[in-house]
Amino acid sequence: MTVTIVAPAAVTPTPRSVQFSDCGEQNAKAVTFSSAQSGSYAVASTWSDVAGDYNTTPSNFMLHVSAPTNTSPTVSIGGVAQDASYNKGSVPAATCEVTDAEDGNSTFPATLSSVTGANASDGVGSQTASCSYTDRGGLTDSASATYGIVDPSAPVVSSVLSPASPDGNDGWYTTDVNLTWTVTEPESPGSLVKTGCASQAITDDQQATSYSCSATSAGGSAAEQRVTIKRDGTAPSVSYDGVVLGTAGANGWYTSDVTAGFSATDAVSGPTTAAATVTTSGQGAAVLAASPVFTDAAGNASEAGAVSRTYKIDQSAPTNVAFVGGPSAASSHHFGSVPAAPTCTADDAVSGLASCVVEGYSTAVGPHTMTATATDNAGNTVSVGSSYTVLSWTTAGFYAPVDMGGVLNRVKGGSTVPLKFELFAGPRELDTTAAVVGFTTMKVTCETGTDEAPVETVTTGGTSLRYDSTAGQFIQNWKVPTTVGCYRATVKAADGSSTSADFKVVK
Repeated sequence: MTVTIVAPAAVTPTPRSVQFSDCGEQNAKAVTFSSAQSGSYAVASTWSDVAGDYNTTPSNFMLHVSAPTNTSPTVSIGGVAQDASYNKGSVPAATCEVTDAEDGNSTFPATLSSVTGANASDGVGSQTASCSYTDRGGLTDSASATYGIVDPSAPVVSSVLSPASPDGNDGWYTTDVNLTWTVTEPESPGSLVKTGCASQAITDDQQATSYSCSATSAGGSAAEQRVTIKRDGTAPSVSYDGVVLGTAGANGWYTSDVTAGFSATDAVSGPTTAAATVTTSGQGAAVLAASPVFTDAAGNASEAGAVSRTYKIDQSAPTNVAFVGGPSAASSHHFGSVPAAPTCTADDAVSGLASCVVEGYSTAVGPHTMTATATDNAGNTVSVGSSYTVLSWTTAGFYAPVDMGGVLNRVKGGSTVPLKFELFAGPRELDTTAAVVGFTTMKVTCETGTDEAPVETVTTGGTSLRYDSTAGQFIQNWKVPTTVGCYRATVKAADGSSTSADFKVVK
């Protein structure tokens, strides 16, 4: 017997018909119904039995379809990670990883955004991988990951020189030099920035000159490369170099032999060594020195040239130096009686005498040495000396009524004390007040135990200085202060000598 299921279009029976050959539960057949829409559906079945052994009356029943329970899918990004960085050319494949309890798990490629950023044209910058998935129950989940694509390596700088190495001495080139720079940056050429890197053709002479090339890109910075080139293709020329050694005197004269230097001047690499120096011999107004030859440091050679110079040389000091006038050697003179300052004379046979000067002359008390210095036109000098002594004056006093010898003279305040004294220049007594240049008083400490003596004679009147020709002495009238205390009165002579006495002023 055959049973055929008749169901609405929204319902699918599987299978649509079944065959039975016998009755009994052990012969049961299963039919599965499925529908994409929930609801109640009338389902019928038809029975056919060719042999006529069974009841073939059709049967009908209601199929109730309920909406299944559905959970949301979970979507994640595989292959790449949020905020990660990957080298250009080595970015992992980004995938969408879907976990769905009802539909089952699945994997498919992620959607990639365009690369963004300053170097996007080179494929370096930021990129986002995005995923979205909607399950059969209509639930949707999405995910994204933004990551960086970086240039993994800095630019590479190299250079080529032609000639490859210097063709002269000591690192110098003597021919034209060509310098070519090469900078490579395959990963991010659009980001490449070069500094320097200009090719050079050096055809002129130059000192050591440094050329550089450095580069930066999204991949980093290349270390600066430097190439130094010095070129000298010009031979030196010989010239007079000046005085190497010699003592310069005055007025263009030298006071020693002169060693003259001659060199091959070279504006670029310079001369290697001085070929020779020449030292003069003798003295006079035109002493001759002759010339030598050189090569430069790059190896260029020059022809020798003859150059000469003459010099004025005087190596002899003046002679016959003598004082004219003034104090004689080893003489003594009292202050105020010293002879006038002397002059001097001398001879010079080569450059001639320029001057003769006397120094050290003085009228001050004490020993003195005069020096006569003769100088010739070349600056040579010679000196001779002569010594003499200026003697001080002799001071006598104070005389009575003042007591000397450390005695403290007691005097009434406001009185006038006559200070009597004499001055002698050797045996000659001085009698002019111009010989006395000062009178001073100062307050001093009254020392305990000092002998005291009263001033027996006082006068009236103010302070004054005079010479008493009758008594043959100077008199300095001192107006004593009214303030009680001890004082020292001092008279100073023009030669610097002085005499003092101490006083105690009482009421």
